[in-house]
Order: sequence, then structure tokens, then C-alpha cells
Amino acid sequence: MSQNQVLPDEKKLTVLCRVEPGCLGPDGKNYIEEFCRFAEQEFTEIDRDFVHWLIVPRYDKSLPETQYQLAAKNLTYQQACKYLALFGKELDEFESHLNEKLAELIDQHLGR
Repeated sequence: MSQNQVLPDEKKLTVLCRVEPGCLGPDGKNYIEEFCRFAEQEFTEIDRDFVHWLIVPRYDKSLPETQYQLAAKNLTYQQACKYLALFGKELDEFESHLNEKLAELIDQHLGR
């Protein structure tokens, strides 16, 4: 599949990223929702041809930090790997980039 091909929304991979309030410091719970809106906006252009980003607070620690969905169905790690491979992406590298970008945005949001 060509990396320049834009998919319709229902065929895009939804990446649900949950951010713990503590990542923003001891008072993070007071502005985690604001940060998530900010971060989601910053992510909109990343792999936008085939990824839809959802950045939300992680209030329930029993839920995974990162979850992948396609057509509103959860994907396994292996399924997400196969999907990303269609676009020349490797899941571990994709997640590493996601985490690096989140760290940058946290620093930016906190004015560091």
C-alpha cells in the first residue's frame, strides 16, 4: 500500500493513547484533560493518512497505555504489527516515536 494514499476514516488505525496525570507532575490531575486536548491536536498531522489519534487521560491503570483499534474493534499486538507493516512501519519503532513525542509535548506544555 502506498504511503501517500489517504484512507477513509473507517479504515484508519485508531491509536488510543492514555496519559497518566502523574506525567505532568504532582498536580497533573488538575490539567491532564487540557494537556490531552493539546497533545491530540499536535498529533493530528503524524501519519494522518492512515492513523487517527485519540489522546486521553489514563484514570484507570488497569487499561493499557496504548491501544489499537480498527473499525471500532480492538487489535492484538500482532494485528497492529501487520496493519502498520502495510505502510512500512514497525510497531515497536512507532510506539517509541509516540512516547518521544509525548515527552516533548509534556516539556513544551510545562514550559521547560
